[in-house]
Amino acid sequence: MSRELDSVLLDELRALLGERASAARSIREHHGKDESYYPYAPPDAVVFPHSTEEVREVVKLCRRRATPVIAFGAGTSLEGHVLAIRGGVSIDLSQMNRILEVREEDLDATVQAGVTRKQLNEHIRHSGLMFPVDPGADATLGGMAATRASGTNAVRYGTMRENVLALTVVLADGRVIRTSRRSRKSAAGYDLTRLFVGSEGTLGIITEVTVRLYAVPEAMSAAVCSFADMGGAVSTVIQTLQSGIPVARSEALCATTLRAINAYSKCDYREQPTLFLEFHGSRSAVEEQARLVQDIARERGGMDFEWATRPEDRTRLWNARHQAYFACLQLRPGARSVSTDVCVPISRLAECIAETSNDIAKASMPIPLFGHVGDGNFHCVILVRPGNEADLAEAKAFNDRLVERALAMEGTCTGEHGIGFGKMGALENELGEAVDLMRAIKRALDPGNLMNPGKVVQLRDSGPRS
Repeated sequence: MSRELDSVLLDELRALLGERASAARSIREHHGKDESYYPYAPPDAVVFPHSTEEVREVVKLCRRRATPVIAFGAGTSLEGHVLAIRGGVSIDLSQMNRILEVREEDLDATVQAGVTRKQLNEHIRHSGLMFPVDPGADATLGGMAATRASGTNAVRYGTMRENVLALTVVLADGRVIRTSRRSRKSAAGYDLTRLFVGSEGTLGIITEVTVRLYAVPEAMSAAVCSFADMGGAVSTVIQTLQSGIPVARSEALCATTLRAINAYSKCDYREQPTLFLEFHGSRSAVEEQARLVQDIARERGGMDFEWATRPEDRTRLWNARHQAYFACLQLRPGARSVSTDVCVPISRLAECIAETSNDIAKASMPIPLFGHVGDGNFHCVILVRPGNEADLAEAKAFNDRLVERALAMEGTCTGEHGIGFGKMGALENELGEAVDLMRAIKRALDPGNLMNPGKVVQLRDSGPRS
């Protein structure tokens, strides 16, 4: 956009939203970064709508001026989703944080896109219900839907794909659609809900989300078990799943990650490959599940099964796991992370992690490994020094090998972080001609290429601005 056009559009946005439209440098810079290692790319302006109708009017104004729009939630993404690589207007949905309706009898709730998962769970705590999708960060539900987020509970409760019943979406042309009704199943036409879940803001702006809720289990018990090597930990999880034991969470962490967690979260876990486990159900079922998994772990070299049954102890354990990313950053102070999140069929998981561990042993920088091994998903946190081209080249080569390894095992280049703009090439390698169909959908819904351009699929005119 030209300076003159910026000024005209900003005046229109201010006329619509008043002080909730800003071009202040500090606000723009905040909205031009996420948790990724990519260079900051601030938008030209930021708006803070309070309703679907306000989002609609913002989109209409930007469309008239051929100006990109980028949805912004909590800014916790890891693949550059919110970076304004072509400038434009960042639509910050964090002030759209009303819980619109909770229907306890139907086990669902409808919220505005800026409601966070912790906010929803606090709101429904008295009802004995919970929303289980837990990516670690206190992300917004709109952002979680847009990136098809998952997390530690996915092995039992699924991802956002399974837990979103309906969406309200503002399209590029200003239309507002609701993708589905609230019924638990439907055969009515194309599944538009699943189309927008995971679309990363490239097809429309999600403004309301209807999600499934679950009864809080009668009993929950967590456990920590260390192993001599990662193979024992991973094979324990695989055998647990293949035996039909309904474990709620199963996280594997390498020795390097445990060292980082101990230092960062003031814990005293064994600094060896370790499983964090959790079991949900009736008291008798939880006890039986835990006993069976403990037996499986012992057969594979598991040591010191430590239990956490009190809520405060379980919270401490999972807070330590959720802080693992930030803990690992401290292994190389000042470093930024190139994060990976491949996912493979569980029958190939041990092989994939073993080959990746061998690759890590040859690296010149620390690379902690941890992940949600119950669904075949794991992460490597590659710690690179900002501005160091040699570090970045090594990290990219490592990630390329990891993605090739996962794809060769019928896996995916991303289990939960999404594509953003850093993994578009990997998406082409993974899905081939199917990406052409994604481009066709993108062009049909966003012919002006204004919805978060340059993300997920590459169109001819979607490169970074000069």
